[in-house]
Amino acid sequence: MSTTGKDEIPSMDLWLKEAKSDPRATSCGMYLFHNGVVRKTAKALARQSEAGTLPVTGLLFSYDAQKVSAAVALASRMEGIYYVRAWLNEGQLDVGDAIMLVLVGGDIRPHVVAALQALVEELKTNCVVETELF
Repeated sequence: MSTTGKDEIPSMDLWLKEAKSDPRATSCGMYLFHNGVVRKTAKALARQSEAGTLPVTGLLFSYDAQKVSAAVALASRMEGIYYVRAWLNEGQLDVGDAIMLVLVGGDIRPHVVAALQALVEELKTNCVVETELF
Protein backbone atom coordinates (compact mmCIF):
# COMPACT_ATOMS: atom_id res chain seq x y z
CA MET A 1 0.00 0.00 0.00
CA SER A 2 1.18 3.47 -0.82
CA THR A 3 -0.16 6.61 0.74
CA THR A 4 0.76 10.18 -0.11
CA GLY A 5 -0.88 13.58 -0.31
CA LYS A 6 -2.96 14.92 -3.17
CA ASP A 7 0.00 16.42 -5.04
CA GLU A 8 1.76 13.05 -5.32
CA ILE A 9 -0.74 10.87 -7.17
CA PRO A 10 1.05 7.75 -8.45
CA SER A 11 1.26 6.84 -12.12
CA MET A 12 -0.95 3.93 -13.16
CA ASP A 13 1.43 3.30 -16.06
CA LEU A 14 4.34 2.96 -13.63
CA TRP A 15 2.29 0.75 -11.33
CA LEU A 16 1.42 -1.56 -14.21
CA LYS A 17 5.06 -1.70 -15.32
CA GLU A 18 6.11 -2.60 -11.78
CA ALA A 19 3.35 -5.21 -11.50
CA LYS A 20 4.46 -6.86 -14.73
CA SER A 21 8.03 -7.08 -13.43
CA ASP A 22 6.92 -8.72 -10.17
CA PRO A 23 8.10 -12.35 -9.81
CA ARG A 24 4.48 -13.61 -9.83
CA ALA A 25 3.53 -11.67 -12.97
CA THR A 26 3.72 -14.79 -15.13
CA SER A 27 0.67 -16.08 -13.24
CA CYS A 28 -1.36 -12.96 -14.09
CA GLY A 29 -3.64 -12.98 -17.10
CA MET A 30 -5.42 -9.77 -16.16
CA TYR A 31 -4.95 -6.51 -14.28
CA LEU A 32 -7.76 -4.16 -13.30
CA PHE A 33 -7.53 -0.59 -12.01
CA HIS A 34 -9.97 1.41 -9.94
CA ASN A 35 -9.58 5.20 -9.91
CA GLY A 36 -12.15 6.70 -7.57
CA VAL A 37 -12.61 10.45 -8.00
CA VAL A 38 -14.59 13.17 -6.24
CA ARG A 39 -17.78 13.71 -8.21
CA LYS A 40 -20.08 16.74 -8.24
CA THR A 41 -23.17 14.59 -7.68
CA ALA A 42 -23.83 13.93 -3.99
CA LYS A 43 -23.95 10.34 -2.77
CA ALA A 44 -27.60 10.79 -1.76
CA LEU A 45 -28.52 11.69 -5.33
CA ALA A 46 -26.26 9.14 -7.05
CA ARG A 47 -27.26 6.20 -4.85
CA GLN A 48 -30.73 6.95 -3.50
CA SER A 49 -31.99 9.39 -6.16
CA GLU A 50 -32.80 11.97 -3.49
CA ALA A 51 -33.98 15.02 -5.42
CA GLY A 52 -33.03 18.49 -4.24
CA THR A 53 -29.53 17.47 -3.19
CA LEU A 54 -26.98 20.24 -3.61
CA PRO A 55 -23.94 19.71 -5.84
CA VAL A 56 -20.74 18.66 -4.08
CA THR A 57 -17.96 21.25 -4.05
CA GLY A 58 -15.34 19.04 -2.38
CA LEU A 59 -14.69 16.16 -0.04
CA LEU A 60 -12.94 15.76 3.30
CA PHE A 61 -11.25 12.37 3.08
CA SER A 62 -9.25 10.35 5.59
CA TYR A 63 -8.47 6.69 6.19
CA ASP A 64 -7.18 4.24 8.78
CA ALA A 65 -3.83 2.99 7.45
CA GLN A 66 -3.93 -0.24 9.48
CA LYS A 67 -7.38 -1.13 8.16
CA VAL A 68 -6.26 -0.34 4.60
CA SER A 69 -3.21 -2.60 4.99
CA ALA A 70 -5.41 -5.39 6.35
CA ALA A 71 -7.87 -4.99 3.44
CA VAL A 72 -5.03 -5.16 0.90
CA ALA A 73 -3.62 -8.26 2.62
CA LEU A 74 -7.04 -9.93 2.60
CA ALA A 75 -7.52 -9.22 -1.12
CA SER A 76 -4.01 -10.59 -1.79
CA ARG A 77 -5.07 -13.93 -0.32
CA MET A 78 -8.13 -14.31 -2.54
CA GLU A 79 -8.20 -17.15 -5.05
CA GLY A 80 -6.13 -16.49 -8.16
CA ILE A 81 -4.84 -13.07 -7.01
CA TYR A 82 -1.11 -12.40 -7.35
CA TYR A 83 -0.74 -8.62 -7.17
CA VAL A 84 -2.57 -5.94 -5.16
CA ARG A 85 -1.68 -2.32 -4.65
CA ALA A 86 -3.64 0.62 -3.24
CA TRP A 87 -3.08 4.33 -2.75
CA LEU A 88 -5.47 6.61 -0.88
CA ASN A 89 -5.52 10.37 -0.90
CA GLU A 90 -6.25 12.47 2.17
CA GLY A 91 -7.34 15.92 3.23
CA GLN A 92 -9.68 18.34 1.51
CA LEU A 93 -10.19 17.24 -2.10
CA ASP A 94 -11.80 19.08 -4.98
CA VAL A 95 -14.29 17.73 -7.52
CA GLY A 96 -12.25 15.71 -10.02
CA ASP A 97 -9.43 14.88 -7.59
CA ALA A 98 -8.42 11.25 -7.14
CA ILE A 99 -9.74 9.63 -3.97
CA MET A 100 -8.01 6.30 -4.40
CA LEU A 101 -6.18 4.10 -6.87
CA VAL A 102 -6.35 0.31 -6.67
CA LEU A 103 -4.61 -2.25 -8.90
CA VAL A 104 -5.39 -5.95 -8.77
CA GLY A 105 -3.69 -8.63 -10.88
CA GLY A 106 -4.69 -12.25 -11.09
CA ASP A 107 -5.10 -15.36 -13.16
CA ILE A 108 -8.58 -15.04 -14.69
CA ARG A 109 -11.25 -12.38 -15.08
CA PRO A 110 -13.76 -13.69 -12.50
CA HIS A 111 -11.08 -13.79 -9.78
CA VAL A 112 -9.70 -10.34 -10.59
CA VAL A 113 -13.13 -8.70 -10.87
CA ALA A 114 -14.23 -10.26 -7.56
CA ALA A 115 -11.04 -9.20 -5.77
CA LEU A 116 -11.20 -5.63 -7.06
CA GLN A 117 -14.86 -5.33 -6.11
CA ALA A 118 -14.28 -6.81 -2.66
CA LEU A 119 -11.27 -4.62 -1.94
CA VAL A 120 -12.88 -1.36 -3.04
CA GLU A 121 -16.03 -2.23 -1.08
CA GLU A 122 -13.97 -2.97 2.04
CA LEU A 123 -12.00 0.26 1.66
CA LYS A 124 -15.10 2.39 1.12
CA THR A 125 -17.16 0.70 3.84
CA ASN A 126 -14.67 0.11 6.67
CA CYS A 127 -11.44 2.00 6.08
CA VAL A 128 -12.26 5.57 5.05
CA VAL A 129 -14.15 8.59 6.32
CA GLU A 130 -15.69 10.79 3.62
CA THR A 131 -17.51 14.04 4.29
CA GLU A 132 -19.05 15.72 1.28
CA LEU A 133 -18.81 19.51 1.15
CA PHE A 134 -21.62 21.55 -0.39
